[in-house]
Amino acid sequence: MTNPQELIDKIKDIPAMPNVIVKALGIIKDDQSGTKELGEIMAYDQALTAQVLKLVNSAYYGFAQEITSVSKALALLGMSQTRNIIITVAMKPMLTSHGGKEMWKHSLRCAVACETLAEKIDLTDSSDAFTMGFLHDIGKIVLNISNPAAYRQVRDMVKYGTDIIEAENEIFQTNHAELGFLLAKKWKLSVMLANCIKYHHDPMSSSMPEVATLVYLANALAHDEIDTYDEQIVKEQLCLEPHEILNYREEILEKANSLFSSLNAD
Repeated sequence: MTNPQELIDKIKDIPAMPNVIVKALGIIKDDQSGTKELGEIMAYDQALTAQVLKLVNSAYYGFAQEITSVSKALALLGMSQTRNIIITVAMKPMLTSHGGKEMWKHSLRCAVACETLAEKIDLTDSSDAFTMGFLHDIGKIVLNISNPAAYRQVRDMVKYGTDIIEAENEIFQTNHAELGFLLAKKWKLSVMLANCIKYHHDPMSSSMPEVATLVYLANALAHDEIDTYDEQIVKEQLCLEPHEILNYREEILEKANSLFSSLNAD
């Protein structure tokens, strides 16, 4: 029987949360800090700065004039949007190396879905929602590192119709939602974020069912073909009808594709 916490503890190769993200999240939590401190963090990482400026000048944000300085970008975007860009860029190497390009693209698409839906229904801060969507599958990193061959077996089972949580539980006696929750705690992420990661396949078991349902729905919409989801739960928690969701998905895919191209993720 696999103990999820032991799995987290014994795998030495589980990467730390990239330092630049830790610092950025810490600054945004502190009301006394501001865009100046975020700019200073980015000044030490030229590759990150270049990517941020590239993204800020992309169609996704649609500013009329070219933005050539980090300080101008931060002033226009604000701290929360800047945090999302930092997380998106800094997590890309980790997600692609341990989950492949498809995991990276799904994470980004889910982030955009969470952000868009949060704005539409005014449920939670859309920037927080972006982070929830982007990090919802981080537990897959742990499973893939612990036994890549076994995780390929999980992917094959899913390809032939097995639910991913069932497949992971069968092969690993734990699953990516539980491990993602433990990794979020290890990284000292917020309670709400850790909760949404744990319950994004089972939102009604969460103590925060509305935001967990947001990530649950975003995850379903973020697949190449819409994954099945419980329409009744979504209607009760988010007050959304299936026809509205389909309309929002078109917008989500368009925005996500703009991000992919800006980050050379195609």
